[in-house]
Amino acid sequence: MQTNLREQLLHYNKKTISLSDLEKLFTTKIPSYQAFAAEISTLEKEGVLEMVKARGRNQHTPSLAYHYKINKALMKRDYHAELQAYRLTFHPALSLDRYFKLDHAIWEKDLPYLFKINEYITENGFPEEKAPAPERSFELVQDEKWIVEGRGSDVLQRIGLWEELKVFPVSDPLMFALHPGQIDASHHLHLIVENKTTYQALLPALTETSFTTLIYGSGNKITKSIENFHHQLPIEGEHLFYYFGDIDRSGITIWHALDQRQPVRPAYPFYKACLAKTAVLGKTNQRPNEEALSKFLGFFNSREQELLRNILKEGMYLPQEVLKTKELQDIWREAAWTK
Repeated sequence: MQTNLREQLLHYNKKTISLSDLEKLFTTKIPSYQAFAAEISTLEKEGVLEMVKARGRNQHTPSLAYHYKINKALMKRDYHAELQAYRLTFHPALSLDRYFKLDHAIWEKDLPYLFKINEYITENGFPEEKAPAPERSFELVQDEKWIVEGRGSDVLQRIGLWEELKVFPVSDPLMFALHPGQIDASHHLHLIVENKTTYQALLPALTETSFTTLIYGSGNKITKSIENFHHQLPIEGEHLFYYFGDIDRSGITIWHALDQRQPVRPAYPFYKACLAKTAVLGKTNQRPNEEALSKFLGFFNSREQELLRNILKEGMYLPQEVLKTKELQDIWREAAWTK
């Protein structure tokens, strides 16, 4: 119960908590008052919970305070100390840096797999040949589905070993059209569009642009299929990716998730043109992602940022289809795209 309660306290939105609210934080049934009191007393002794003296204590044995202050700084300090200790234990190539900014709950879920990965690379070193994700997954954690269907790919990216472990992704093939005139270029531009309608509208103009490919994102699928890009198009040179999706919370979240796997810029000329149109009501059930929105807004000026925030706040959105075919093609041909 201790680990679960610590997580609940760390994310509790107040600095103090009542004894009755402490009981509510338990996700499992409390067998007895004595068992509950033992848990709370341990947290008191550790300094995680500090009695609010003005509220007093109950008359039970053992006695508990009616209100406690929550020492979140201490819990974070303990977590960071734990990470530092494992840094000395694990293989030096296994990076724990990102966990310092993540919730302790993520660390707890990942740790059993980190032990197995550490054991693998300590005993075998890093593989010399690439292997399909299910094969490598079984080698690492004895579960062939972990990388593809579990959280394995995220864990390997998190600890900085995705490339070193030479995992060959088995996600759906990437769907794209190729501009043959750009194959021998030293710089390659790639445009990813979220929807099929926009892809079909832009396709006839591809050979009239400086872009090497037009990629169909197919919504969330792009966050996995992008892993296949360099296997499907192994050409030399620098590669710069642009993304154009709906102006709604979902579209921005897809861009953000993609950007974490493959750095990609919002295709600003298209988004700017969309912002000149009238937003429509809808998409009110989408979950907000403030981190994604904050990073997305960084590509726009202050006036555009305010407009974007207001559109989302009011439950409005701008689909890609707000731009007609000719308008899309003209923007793609004529905008100044950075190489």
